[in-house]
Amino acid sequence: MSKYTLKLYIAGRTARTEQAISTLRQICEEELGRAYELAVIDILERPQLAENEKILATPTLVKELPPPLRRVVGDLSNRERLLVGLDLAVSDSPRHESGD
Repeated sequence: MSKYTLKLYIAGRTARTEQAISTLRQICEEELGRAYELAVIDILERPQLAENEKILATPTLVKELPPPLRRVVGDLSNRERLLVGLDLAVSDSPRHESGD
């Protein structure tokens, strides 16, 4: 299994952000074991990092590795949505494919 490199962008330490961090860590431990690194970046303390990454809303989870790069923006309490965002689950949404 590839090592996952994750960055979670938050705006201040609130009950909501602490819950997002806790939920994300729990899912990572259950699904990835020790095969992940998680950096929590408070954009209020490090605004230049948010600007460099073009973070427009928080919380935003960025999966840098393994490719492809993925972003999950907003509420991180939906486990299935997080798993899809981390490429650990297959989305049930229909895909439109061209060709007959």
